[in-house]
Parts: sequence; C-alpha cells; structure tokens
Amino acid sequence: MHGSRISTCARRGLAAVVAAGSLLTVLTTATPASAGSASTPVDGSKVVCTSKKPGLAPALSQDIADALHGREGASALAVYDRRTRTHCEFKAGTHFDSASVVKVTVLAALLRQAEEAHRKLTPHEKRLATAMITKSDNKATTALWRRVGPAGIKHFLSLAGMRHTVPGTHGAWGLTQITAADQLTLMQLLTTDNRVLTAASRGYALDLMHRVVPDQRWGVPAGAPDPDAVHVKNGWLPRKTDGWRVNSVGTFNGSGSDYGMAVLSTGNHTMDDGVATVERAARVIHRDLTH
Repeated sequence: MHGSRISTCARRGLAAVVAAGSLLTVLTTATPASAGSASTPVDGSKVVCTSKKPGLAPALSQDIADALHGREGASALAVYDRRTRTHCEFKAGTHFDSASVVKVTVLAALLRQAEEAHRKLTPHEKRLATAMITKSDNKATTALWRRVGPAGIKHFLSLAGMRHTVPGTHGAWGLTQITAADQLTLMQLLTTDNRVLTAASRGYALDLMHRVVPDQRWGVPAGAPDPDAVHVKNGWLPRKTDGWRVNSVGTFNGSGSDYGMAVLSTGNHTMDDGVATVERAARVIHRDLTH
C-alpha cells in the first residue's frame, strides 16, 4: 500500500460541473419519466443503472455484469455521468478496507481544516500532500493523518455526506472502512460547486490526482478516451485473510466528459488479479459512456 497550479483538465472539470447544494442531489433526485433503468444479476447480486440516455442503462448494466462475472473475491462499484444523467451501482454499500484510496479523503479533510482556519496550506503540508497523492507515500500520509486528527477526519466525512465511511483506528488509516457509494460522493464533491470545499481546494486536489506518477495510473483510467482528463487515486494492500485489496477511484473531466467512478475489490489472489478486475469494469464503463 502504498498553492499549486491547477491543471488544465482540473479547470475543465470544474467549469463543466453544475452548481449543487447537496452532493448526491445531482444524481439521486427524481429521475425523469423518460429515463431508463435496468438491473442485471451477477454472482448473487445486481448491477443497477439508470440513465436519461435511451438504451444506456441496459447496456451499462449488462456490460458491467459481464465484466465482473466469475472474478475471484468480491467487488463493488459506483458510477455517475452528469452529461447523460447516468448512475450505476453494484454492492455500493458494502464495506471494504480502503488501502491508499483513503488518501484523497485525508487531503480533502486537510483542505477543509485549512479553510475553516482561514489559512493556506504551509509549504511543508504541500510537500506532504504532493507525496501522498502523486507517489502514494505512506509516511507523508501518516503525518497528515495525525495533523488532521480523528476529529478532523470525522468532521469532514460528516460535512461531505460520507456517512458510511469509518476511519481506521490507532493510526491505521489504510484499514478505514469505505464503500463505493461514499467514494463516489467524494469524487462528486471534487467536481461540483459546494459548501464543503472551495473551487481552489477542489482544483488543488484534482491537480494532484492528475499528476499521479505513471506506474500508478492503472485502475479506473484503463480505457479512458482522453488521458489528459484523468484524475485518479489507487490503493493496494495484501492481508493474511481475504488476500489483496485493490481499489481505484477517479474522475474524468475534459473534451465533453464529466463522469467518475469507484471500483473496489478484495479477496484477490494477487495484486494483478485485483487490477484486472478493476480494469475490466473500467474499460466497459468508459466505452459505454463515451460512445
């Protein structure tokens, strides 16, 4: 397991989003009567999708189910696309060990804490944040986890509406319990005008996620049609029980795109197995949303 200038793609993403008070209201308010919905069974559960675009919901639900069918271990995902008002879920309320994807939450909580103190991040905090997100540096994460503190993390989760996320105890930030639904809420938060994080804070976080080092740009970016529009954070963690945890979250904002996803997995025999599961789902999602 492992200010800054705002990137062009981050600015595109921020400019493309719609103003919203409640994060989930964007996608979970009453769906228009013309919208389609579909559910496809897979391994004892269902992929459920809704979309305003005709034919997209059944295509997505079937393709995601096909991608996940027969994969070892357990997985979950959540997807939104503002352009087509599409939303998909698969076991989105199930808890998983976070591994390093929690680092985006740590950064967001730090930014919120600085906002409330009416201050900018210090040069030292910026160095730690950059290492934490772009290189997935664990020592930097531990330092910032301690700096924000349990109360600060919980305060941010409450403000963000991430009600089902449970911070790891005794400094074990990588064992934070997350859900795909809450991770998607966080991705929406970073790309939506809101009262939790300012545009500058959101742009800063997106810029770091856009600058993740090349060998960590696997996962949900797989199959993305516009590499310049990718903002990603991955997490990977082997444990004695239930094998490898491999998670990936990201947003895709640019060239007319405005969507995000969270794909979580556990019980993988190897890290490569987990990456394959995440990327199988990501590829069909990108294909269906952009064609």
